[in-house]
Amino acid sequence: MRIPGRLTALCAAVLPLLPVTATATNGMNMEGYGPVAAAMGGASMAYDNGSAAMMNNPATIGLMEEGGRLDLFFGFLGPDVQAETGGMTAKSSGTAYYMPALGYVRKHDGLAYGLGLYGQGGMGTEYGTAGFMSMGAGLENRTELSVGRVIAPLSYDVNDKLVIGGSVDFVWAGLDLRMAMNGAQFNDLVTTQQGGAASGSLIAAYGAAPISNLHYAYFDYSNGSRFSGEARGYGAAGKIGATYRVDDRLTLGASYHSKTRLGDMKTNDARILMSVDADFGGGVQTYDIPISGSIRVKDFQWPATWAVGAAFQATDRLLLVGDIKRINWADTMQQFRMVFTADGSQASPLAGGFAGLELDAALFQRWEDQTVYQFGGAYALNPKLTLRAGFNYASNPVPDQYLNALFPAIVERHVTAGFGYAFNEAQSIDFSLQHAPEVTATNPGNGVTSRHSQTSFQVIYSLRF
Repeated sequence: MRIPGRLTALCAAVLPLLPVTATATNGMNMEGYGPVAAAMGGASMAYDNGSAAMMNNPATIGLMEEGGRLDLFFGFLGPDVQAETGGMTAKSSGTAYYMPALGYVRKHDGLAYGLGLYGQGGMGTEYGTAGFMSMGAGLENRTELSVGRVIAPLSYDVNDKLVIGGSVDFVWAGLDLRMAMNGAQFNDLVTTQQGGAASGSLIAAYGAAPISNLHYAYFDYSNGSRFSGEARGYGAAGKIGATYRVDDRLTLGASYHSKTRLGDMKTNDARILMSVDADFGGGVQTYDIPISGSIRVKDFQWPATWAVGAAFQATDRLLLVGDIKRINWADTMQQFRMVFTADGSQASPLAGGFAGLELDAALFQRWEDQTVYQFGGAYALNPKLTLRAGFNYASNPVPDQYLNALFPAIVERHVTAGFGYAFNEAQSIDFSLQHAPEVTATNPGNGVTSRHSQTSFQVIYSLRF
């Protein structure tokens, strides 16, 4: 019982320090949690896949042997993303994201419990200060969304066939955003509202100001840290699951992950930069108006997910697994909404007319629900070495009409492989490698084409006692 207490203290100490940003995979979900499952296409519903089970089906922690285990995890995600339009190309420099995690599980007399710290997923792009997205003004365009969980799972062996389980999850989210919109894009939010909508007292003041033309509007709240986003929100979620052993070879499993209940992501260190042509008394000139304030990202939630799967021990050495998962993106990704409140006191005299005013802006997303097919196999080459491989397929949930080059969650296929090696009965490592071939999609409204491929790996060290 000492280890859970130590882990609780450790989680409290390192939670603010862990970077858990991931680029898009199954939408924003990772294609697999834990290298055992990830190497087999992410399938995880019906067999023992270690402490990562608390991110998958919490009932499967009940399939482990009596005793305890501690897992130390490290993940790497390497996206290759670029945007193109009119012969111009902007390539994201966000090519490396790191995800440490840890988990502890103990089983005794049919009851399994534990504690874990895992990254859920997210998105990240960094287009820098050059290229067509910088508006010719050296504006950096970047996003870094991270969602993670501290998880307390519990499972119970009802009998020798049925295991039920669940978890209570503390969820946190962080977001950095630097996004430039040209005048036509911003004015669409205000008037035609094809790609989004904007309202509020700041919009009314913008319309009444002596502004004859808007070159661009630039939203900026980013600390540039790999460890936490500038805007942050916290909340909770839960999972339930079960496994049923049909016979000595076949086990079935299912789980349901609730929609999160996250508070708004907030920061008091935000700004909107507006480049305009205006007449402030000296004739029409171009001005950059920096407006400082606070941002609330409203109504961002991680969607509910359900999954069913099976594990078949075809031979003493060969295990075959397969899952079907449904991710309810349509319920949570209808729009990306930000409410900006200008500070009551503005450093720039040009921004004084906007002091204390509010802008409520939404970019339409209209994501579609996603069905994910995950399957794979594991072959025990000898008592120490196990080889694994798999495949993961999910349709692109992002409609072309609402595709944004900062959020290119369009990956569809993953080819996966890996291995497990047992040093002895107490210690082992598992490794997985996942590759997503390039996919492309074009927004017909702005003519921007996004390209996205990705290679990633996960490794875990396990200690059993």
